[in-house]
Amino acid sequence: MSIYQFDVKKANGESISLSNYKGKTLLIVNTASQCRFTPQFQDLQKLYEKYQPNGLEILGFPCNQFGEQEPGSNEEAVSFCQLNYGVTFPIFAKMDVNGPHAHPLFQYLKQQAPFQGFDETNSMAKLLKLMILDKAPEWLAGDEIKWNFTKFLIDANDRVIRRYEPHETPLDFENDIAELLAPKTL
Repeated sequence: MSIYQFDVKKANGESISLSNYKGKTLLIVNTASQCRFTPQFQDLQKLYEKYQPNGLEILGFPCNQFGEQEPGSNEEAVSFCQLNYGVTFPIFAKMDVNGPHAHPLFQYLKQQAPFQGFDETNSMAKLLKLMILDKAPEWLAGDEIKWNFTKFLIDANDRVIRRYEPHETPLDFENDIAELLAPKTL
């Protein structure tokens, strides 16, 4: 299987193949405009501006499965990101990332980068786990996406490198991105 085999929908409903991103390093994020982690858009945009010229593409996929934190239309989700955070990377149509209607892209990503558990030494991770236990305990099972702003890093050779949980901010793993984009010397 390959990430490039999947088609997704743009906010306007037009279908696009992820094969359009062949040879790029990708950061795929499920997003929401009314989430505790929504301010991560600011750091995602900083990374995009810094590394997009070197081959990074960030792809945002709004999701309303977690506390109904993306209640608006696709167009409203895009507009929110642009107006509030200056987002210039693509924000696609809303989609499910868990459950029986989960988009095949996220089913694949979860298989390639399974959930590694919560870091109980991290206070944000502990709070996130308690929140999920209270609001959506069904998401705690297995490799399901735990909440909005779960991020997947894919290298230019189509390998899913790592899954970052919602409490992990984009700047926390900037070095992982920089390393993938660094020219390799012999």
